[in-house]
Formats: sequence, structure tokens, C-alpha cells
Amino acid sequence: VQLQASGGGLVQAGDSLRLSCAASGRTYGMAWFRQAPGKEREFVARISWSGGTTIYADSVKGRFTISRDNAKNTVYLQMNSLKPEDTALYYCAADSGPTTKPHRPDDYDYWGQGTLVTVSS
Repeated sequence: VQLQASGGGLVQAGDSLRLSCAASGRTYGMAWFRQAPGKEREFVARISWSGGTTIYADSVKGRFTISRDNAKNTVYLQMNSLKPEDTALYYCAADSGPTTKPHRPDDYDYWGQGTLVTVSS
């Protein structure tokens, strides 16, 4: 399965962006991670195959929304009220089965190439 992320860009604090990630095949859970310069990759959000279960990092809860369209094999990340500290390379990830540690990058089987989000103050 190949993942293609898009939608990043340069915005001002308080603005919104929507990221998309298209998968070439069927996946199970899908997630977004991000990595800021000089920092480790961190979990942002995850959605189950059905879309019925979502989890978020505390830092984005209430501002970001993850969703998916299984007919299009696509996952989205709607990001509102963006802050400069949201600046990072955003990666989508997918796994091929249930996971017990959704926050861990190691639990994911497939990764996209990343899309850059830059939030200016």
C-alpha cells in the first residue's frame, strides 16, 4: 500500500488547513504523525477503519479532526486554530490490523512522504 499526503502549506496563526492522504489500497487504522525540526516524530491522531473510533494527542484535541472516506481510501486531517507550534512535517500512516499502541510509529506498516505545514505568528 502506498500513501500520498497533500494539503500542507504556509498559513498564519489562527488559520485552518485540511490535509489529505490517499491510499493505493485498503487499510485498517490510519493516523497522522508530525515531526518538527530537531524533534522526534509525534502522534497527532488516529481513526479506526469504520471511523467510529478516533483518538487525538492532547496538544491538538478540540482543534484537529481526523476523518476518512473508505470509498476513496482517503483520510483527512482538518486543522483549525493553528498555532506556530503546529509547524512540522506531517506524515500519514496506516496499519494492516488492530493495534494496541496507536501512539507508536512502530505499530504502523505504511507511511506517506510527508507534507509540510508552516504556521507563522
